[in-house]
Amino acid sequence: MAGVITRLPTRDRVIALTFDACGGPHGSGYDQALIDCLRENGIAATLFLNSRWIDANPRVCRDLAAEPLFEIANHGTVHRPLSVSGRSAYGISGTHNAGEVFDEIAVNRDRIQALVGRPPRFFRAGTAHCDNVATAIVADLGEHVVNFDVNGDAGATFSAGQVTRAVLTARPGSIVIAHLNHPEGGTAQGFAKALPQPAAAGYRFVRLSDQIRAAQ
Repeated sequence: MAGVITRLPTRDRVIALTFDACGGPHGSGYDQALIDCLRENGIAATLFLNSRWIDANPRVCRDLAAEPLFEIANHGTVHRPLSVSGRSAYGISGTHNAGEVFDEIAVNRDRIQALVGRPPRFFRAGTAHCDNVATAIVADLGEHVVNFDVNGDAGATFSAGQVTRAVLTARPGSIVIAHLNHPEGGTAQGFAKALPQPAAAGYRFVRLSDQIRAAQ
């Protein structure tokens, strides 16, 4: 859909790793092993934080915001699919009108600005579903809707082996989605096994802002 970024605008051997932290009933845990793996290997990533996860993990959020490898992006206020008609996804009811769309974006935008000192540039809706009107509202508020072309952990339900196999399907310009809020899952172990292979093949891992600089 126009206005939704699913791949980086390049054919270079770069991959953008993106990790959602959903919060609330979708999980407010913290996958320390995953973040340690990224740090130990100098791997950049974009972290999409939900307002409820920020509230549940204030110290961790300050630590992540101070890490130069990472950039902080907007994963919404209460993790709702972004819609002007209440359309649901995965059993989660979406926003019902433009006012609710605005609240889902702007409340957490203010939270992230207070955390990092500047507003986020990128937005991913809860469940990564966003209709065309809501996408236009995100753009009017100065953010890019970013989804993905590689589903790295299927909402943190994949085993470590499944995560590894999924991540290794990434191509030049891929955007990979996974989750950092389920330490009990296979995400950390799967990424730890997968990441050396593209690195050995000459791939670089980048933050979204390293490749996306202007409105698409």
